[in-house]
Amino acid sequence: MKTLSIDLRERILSTYDKNDVTRQEVADRYCVSLGMVKKLIQQRRKTGDINPRHHYSGRKPVIIGKHRKQLKALIKEQPDMTLKELRDSLKLDCSIQAIHYVLADMELTYKKRHLGQANKIEKI
Repeated sequence: MKTLSIDLRERILSTYDKNDVTRQEVADRYCVSLGMVKKLIQQRRKTGDINPRHHYSGRKPVIIGKHRKQLKALIKEQPDMTLKELRDSLKLDCSIQAIHYVLADMELTYKKRHLGQANKIEKI
């Protein structure tokens, strides 16, 4: 679903502000849902702004800055912890992949690297 343009948002609100129509009539007139009209009126009342609010949509992160600091300290203390052990020690209700993605974002490794040379077959 596309975002409503600022112009359309302004027209919806100006029509509603005339007080001679209901919200449903405004919605029907501009071919939008009644819920959109209600949300637009509520957003203007709460924030004074009618611009789209995309950055407020979506799922909120479970692993926040506090958890990132704890992860960094845990890995520094014991670098060979598994992802499951990291999740359990932080008492987080998230997937193991979520821990992996956060560590990758922080550019941290969570396992010891083997010091031996990798087995490589050289081409002749």
